[in-house]
Amino acid sequence: MISVVILGAGNVATHLYKAFQASKDVTVKQWYNRSLKTIETYKNKVETTDDLSKLVEADVYILAVNDDAIAELSSLLPFENKFVVHTSGSVSPYDIDKKNRRGVFYPLQTFSKAAPIDFSEVPLCLETLRRTDYALLKKLGASISDHAKRVNSDQRASLHLAAVFVNNFTNQIYRVAQEITESQGAEFDMLKPLILETAKKVHHMSPYRAQTGPAKRNDKKTIKKHLKALDNEHHEAIYKLLTDSIKKTHGR
Repeated sequence: MISVVILGAGNVATHLYKAFQASKDVTVKQWYNRSLKTIETYKNKVETTDDLSKLVEADVYILAVNDDAIAELSSLLPFENKFVVHTSGSVSPYDIDKKNRRGVFYPLQTFSKAAPIDFSEVPLCLETLRRTDYALLKKLGASISDHAKRVNSDQRASLHLAAVFVNNFTNQIYRVAQEITESQGAEFDMLKPLILETAKKVHHMSPYRAQTGPAKRNDKKTIKKHLKALDNEHHEAIYKLLTDSIKKTHGR
C-alpha cells in the first residue's frame, strides 16, 4: 500500500484524491491546504490540515498547486529526504527544493471539479531525478491509470504546449462558434455531433489526413463568403489565421 499526502485543493488535487480513494493500492493519509474551508466537505473521509508542521509521514508528497507556488511550498516543507513530486506540465522537477527527492506526476488532462473523470484513461507523465524513485512513482501511477509513462522534461513541456492547442485553444474556438450561431438564432447544440466526430477521427487517423473544409480545398468562393458573413473583427482574424495555416500545411 502506497501512502500519499496531497498538498493543494484545486481541480487536479480534487480529482487525484478521488482517484486514490478509489484505488485498493493507495491510501491518502492527509490532505493539506492553506484554507481548510476549501476541503471541509472531505474532513470526515481523510485527515485535513492547514499546518505544514503537522504533515504526517508518507511515501509520496504530491504538490498539486499552481506552478508559481511549487518552489516556495516545497521550500517550506518541514522535512528532508522525502519523495516530493509536483503535478505541473511545464515546471522542472528541479524547482522542488533539493532538500527532498524530487519528481513529476503530471496528469495530461483537463480537470473541472464538477466534471467526472475516468482516471484509468488519463495519461500520466512520470519523471524522477533518482532512478531508484521511479519504481515507486510508476507503481503509484499504475494504481489509478492504464497510461502511466516515463516522460522527460522536454517531452512533458512539448506535451503541455500541445495540450494548450488541442484543449484551451479548441475550447475557445467552440466559444467563437457559439457566438456565431447565437448571432443568428441557430442552436450551437447542433454542432455537438460534429465536434465528437472530429475528435473521434484522430483516434484512427492523423490530424493531417483528417483535415477537411474549404481551406484544404482552397475553395476561394466559400472562404470569401464566410469572411463577408463575419461582422466581428476578432472572429474574422481567427478565421484568416487558421485558413492560412491550413493552406500552408496542405500546400494550397
